[in-house]
Amino acid sequence: MSHYHQIKIHDRETGEIFTATVPDDSYILHSLEDQGYKLPFSCRNGACTTCAVRVLSGTIDQPEAMGLSAPLKAKGYALLCVSYAKSALEVETQDEDEVYEQQFGRYFARGKVRFGLPLDEE
Repeated sequence: MSHYHQIKIHDRETGEIFTATVPDDSYILHSLEDQGYKLPFSCRNGACTTCAVRVLSGTIDQPEAMGLSAPLKAKGYALLCVSYAKSALEVETQDEDEVYEQQFGRYFARGKVRFGLPLDEE
């Protein structure tokens, strides 16, 4: 049996703030799309950072978010395509390039890549 939670989303790109209700047993992005909301996404598999948000308050579960390192998850980042709401939430969309740079910037465009990427450090 699903439990439902309210989610408030601050869309940094458009400046809009909207509120919706999502079940705790369905991916947040899919639930929002079913309700007609348009949010950024790409892979839908938790492997890229297009749908990244920063959790401002509440609890989110994202066991399949391969595209975020443990340090970024600890800072409150989440991927809506593979996240479940576990309480009322307030999130803010993020610029994909900013999140990508935080995760991979120290490894690329520096002239060399050391063994292991941030995802291997978990």
